[in-house]
Amino acid sequence: MMAPLTPKLVVSVDLKNKSWQQKLPLHNRWHPLIPAVAEVKTGEVFRVEMVDWTGGAIKDDHSALDVKFIDLSSVHYLSGPIRIVDKDGIPAKPGDLLVVEICNLGPLPGDEWGFTATFDRENGGGFLTDHFPAATKAIWYFEGIYAYSPHIPGVRFPGLTHPGIVGTAPSMELLNIWNERERQLVENGVESLKLCEVVHQRPMASLPTPKGCVLGKIQEGTPEWEKIAREAARTIPGRENGGNCDIKNLSRGSKIYLPVFVEGANLSTGDMHFSQGDGEVSFCGAIEMSGFLDLKCEIIRGGMKEYLTPMGPTPLHVNPIFEIGPVEPRFSEWLVFEGISVDESGRQHYLDATVAYKRAVLNAIDYLSKFGYSKEQAYLLLSCCPCEGRISGIVDAPNAMATLAIPTAIFDQDIRPKASKVPIGPRVVRKPDVLKCSYDGNLPTTTNLSSSSTS
Repeated sequence: MMAPLTPKLVVSVDLKNKSWQQKLPLHNRWHPLIPAVAEVKTGEVFRVEMVDWTGGAIKDDHSALDVKFIDLSSVHYLSGPIRIVDKDGIPAKPGDLLVVEICNLGPLPGDEWGFTATFDRENGGGFLTDHFPAATKAIWYFEGIYAYSPHIPGVRFPGLTHPGIVGTAPSMELLNIWNERERQLVENGVESLKLCEVVHQRPMASLPTPKGCVLGKIQEGTPEWEKIAREAARTIPGRENGGNCDIKNLSRGSKIYLPVFVEGANLSTGDMHFSQGDGEVSFCGAIEMSGFLDLKCEIIRGGMKEYLTPMGPTPLHVNPIFEIGPVEPRFSEWLVFEGISVDESGRQHYLDATVAYKRAVLNAIDYLSKFGYSKEQAYLLLSCCPCEGRISGIVDAPNAMATLAIPTAIFDQDIRPKASKVPIGPRVVRKPDVLKCSYDGNLPTTTNLSSSSTS
């Protein structure tokens, strides 16, 4: 017996180069015809390096202007696709299940920092963009497993590091299903969905566009590139192929069971997070970073039919299965905030978990502002610290019940309610604040008229 070999580096990145100038070109769309840049056999442990999801557009500096004016047509930058074959060289086939095990992961050596941000309401927004319309940014630095930010003082926590995106390429049939249903949402959603009156993030879906499109080995300007760029799906939402699921618990030891839609599976990954809260509520909301994954793949032949039940009109309407790994930070004490299906105007909604979660997050932000934090600091913190979101009740009409649990150990002060008054005065104000831009739009800002404090 021999010791296992060091993971084979199959996709490398050079952070000094632009995303489209990498030795193995990156891509930022889903399409079955984006060619694989590497091939890996099942059972091999291999390493994939990744740029941060913006491709280096956000800098470690003293301004949030890069967030305010970011071109969101070019995200996410993904490493891959990687063709997966078995030990006999036979590729994964449509209908198989691809098992992706995360053996190890982390920030790229020499680039141990990350950022959390909110986009301007006119350029991306976020879950609470009607309350926080301006672009903001906080920089985080890493000390081993811990993160701290000069822009959110008094907080330090271990990261549950994970990839935001792991996915396989769609077939042409599945791609057409995505594009048609999302186009219908964009064209009819605002008029037909009552939730749009409460959740103001726009656009409602990001449709295919050649603007900002990067297609790996396919040369821009060729007829092939022009055709694929008009069809290729954006990487913003998670879908049947996995993709941008942003599941914070997919860390060391996790397994992802992904449906295979094209020969070779064409596995891609990116959007590395040092830490993230459930919901990633500020949208640019994890501690975003460059990083690496050490992966090992297996193929379950015919596994889609065996293990995944379609929930829709075709056998393609399936969803991945995830197995959470054994390595997580250990927290024992939590402060839990509740939300119900009643919006900020006092209007009752029917079993709406999105409205309930929005209320839970707003309740937590307002509470933390009593302890010296600005509401912008609290919003970014709840988006990236290892907080736990739950749908606690979904049957007791008319209110869905959502909860947000914050680990109290991440603070350098006791934030629990006590018989003595909350401390006030300059001593408790957490300075400096997050980096902030002006909001220059004219959309109305939602305010809580009963709030005990203001932003």
